[in-house]
This record gives sequence, C-alpha cells and structure tokens, in this order.
Amino acid sequence: MAAPINVLMIGTGEYTTGFVGTGGSASDKKVGVVGLTLFDLRRRGKVEKLGMVGVNGTKFPAIREHLEKNITQVYNGLDTSFDSFPANDQKDPDAYKAAIDGLKAGDAITIFTPDPTHFPIALYAIERGIHVLITKPAVKLLEHHQELIQRAEEKGVYVFIEHHKRFDPAYSDARFKAKTLGDFNYWYSYMSQPKYQLDTFKSWAGRESDISYYLNSHHIDICDSMVQDRYVPVKVSASSSKGVAVARGCVDETEDTISVLVTWAKKDDPSKRAVGVYTSSWTAPERAGVHTNQYFHYLAADGEIRVDQAHRGYDVADDKAGQLQWFNPFYMRYAPDEDGNFNGQTGYGYISIEKFVDGCRAVNEGRLKPADLDAKGLPTLRNTIATTAILHAGRKSIDEGREIGIVVENGVWKLV
Repeated sequence: MAAPINVLMIGTGEYTTGFVGTGGSASDKKVGVVGLTLFDLRRRGKVEKLGMVGVNGTKFPAIREHLEKNITQVYNGLDTSFDSFPANDQKDPDAYKAAIDGLKAGDAITIFTPDPTHFPIALYAIERGIHVLITKPAVKLLEHHQELIQRAEEKGVYVFIEHHKRFDPAYSDARFKAKTLGDFNYWYSYMSQPKYQLDTFKSWAGRESDISYYLNSHHIDICDSMVQDRYVPVKVSASSSKGVAVARGCVDETEDTISVLVTWAKKDDPSKRAVGVYTSSWTAPERAGVHTNQYFHYLAADGEIRVDQAHRGYDVADDKAGQLQWFNPFYMRYAPDEDGNFNGQTGYGYISIEKFVDGCRAVNEGRLKPADLDAKGLPTLRNTIATTAILHAGRKSIDEGREIGIVVENGVWKLV
C-alpha cells in the first residue's frame, strides 16, 4: 500500500473552498471541489496532512466556519482541519513560499490562483521536488509551459493539469469513439457562465486573464486530446466582443466573449486540414437554468459526434429559484450516502484530483515514472502543450490584430 502524501492547497477561493467572501458561492460549487475532495481522500487514507495558503490570512476563521458548517456537519463529521498560511492576522502574497518550504520532496501542491501566478508558484515547488497540480490554464505563455516541462523532467516530479472534462463520462467516451471516425474535419464548441460570475471574478477579470483562458481551455484541451496523435495546430485567429462586463464594473480591457479559430494539419499529410472554433463567454443570462452551458460538435470523414453537457436529462423546478434548473451531479455529487458520508467519488471533478494523488503516490513508490503517466494520455504538462500554444496564440491574435502561426521545430513549440 503506497504511503499517503501531504498536500498543500494554494488558493482559498471558490474552487478550493466554495468561500467567496460572503459565505457560500452562488455557483454550482457552493462547498468547493478541491478541499472537499482532499478531505475525503484523507478519510480514505490516500492523503495525510493538509494545508491551505492564501494571500489574506484574516479570511481563515470565516473559511473554517464555512467548512465546519457546510462539510463537517453535513458529511458525518468529515475532518476539515488544515494548517493555514499566512497567520490569521497577516497578509502576504508570498506566503506560499514558506508553506512549500515546510513540505518534503514527494509531497504535493494544488494551484487554484489567478492565471499569472501559476508559473512562479509551480516553478518554486518543482525546484524543491514537489509534485504539482495546476488548474487550467496551466500557464498563460507557451515559453513558461516549456520551461516547466524541462524543470519537472529534470527533478522527476509529476505535474498534472486539472482538465477535469477529460474525465466527464460523455466526453471521454466521445474521445474513444472519435478514433474510429476517420480524419478530423471540423469542431465547434461553446462554454459560458452567467454574468454574476463576474462579481466573483471582478478582482482579476480582464486584468490578469480573459474568458478564453478560463473557459475555452476546457474544450481546446478536449479537442486536442481527441486528435493530438494525428493532428497539430498550425495557425490561430481570434476575436472578442466587449461592453457587458465593463458595464458591470469590470476594467475596460475585459472582454465578454472570445472565439478562437484554429487550423489543424495532419501530421503525416499536412495537405489534410481541419478547422476548430472554440467560443466562451462569461456574460450569459443569469437565469438560463444552467451554471455552465457546455456543448460541442465534432465532424470527421466518417461520422460526427454531438455532446450537450448542459442539459443531462435532469431538471428541477424550485419555487425559491423561480425558474427551471438543470444540474450536473456528474461533476460533483454533493448528496451524502446512506451512512451520511460524502458520496461523490464518481464525480469527474473528484476523479481528476484523485488521479493526480494516485500518480504522485505511484511515482513516490517507484512503481511509475512521470514519463509513464505521460504515456497513459493523462493531462500532464507534456500532453497539454498544444492547449497552451492555442490559448496564448489566441490572446496574441486579439492583441496584435493578426493571425498567429504555430510551429514545432526539434520538439520546441513557437508562435510566429
């Protein structure tokens, strides 16, 4: 039995705890994903010590109260204890350094922080022999992605990008079926969240990242995972709309919706091409009935696949909501089991984090090397480089008003 690992959670916001400063989130992650999953993995013996790092330590008493009320008291006394950094009376944007310094090689961190911080935090941990899980997007710049690959391979650590949609049962089944449908021809995807999310993200939206990095990263990765053994992206053009987010109080640079157009070329026959269109928005209607609208259409030479993962045949009418709602228990299932314990181990949000923990333990035990995990097709740093290239190229296309080429020379990816 592999030894449990210690995990440090960096970032204390919606995705980690469900706490957004006013209590529970208004999204479908009211008690978070990362914290709840790791608390349960500790109960199951896969994780040992847990820590949490924020910038503002004064939030921790309220976070602990939130977790006690919404997790411990709901799930049969599930232990939500953790070490916290910085202290309750301190604010420190570099608190993660002291926290990581307290770990030992083979321990792990999760990074759920604003996009520009992913690279320095991940690099700091990798240099110290710490395994890393990074929320998507991995990083904003292609050169940063490649530097992390190099350092992680030198240090022998496992770096996993939390592309949980890969473990959505419909999406993973579609990926398998796509292999039998012949040459890739066309892709269209759409992903959106309601305007009230901008109230949660106002501190960084438009300043530190955009809606394409935040939401298009899901479907770009899914598409790439379906075709990357046969196709490579070669050019990118992107456009954006503006006005709604700015009117809601976001900074002037904040775009509402971004569409990224990608040309893919077949590796062994570049005369064969495919086109992908990836659209994302965070200015969808507030009463659309779904928190995350998400669907795609994949067209190939011998067939096509359509997946609507916003409407899954499960709707709830609730007078308090004043509307019909479509929920997604396949992502995180919050209903307890018959003994009162958390029962969401089959949710693809949970599975994604558990696969990272299992991979870390296998590497620590010597059963697998990080390269073996690459070979399994998991969303590792090496297996997600095309997604970063496309996202970076899309941003560059909008900023520079031109089409951006992607070239791979001797294994090195470049934007031109």
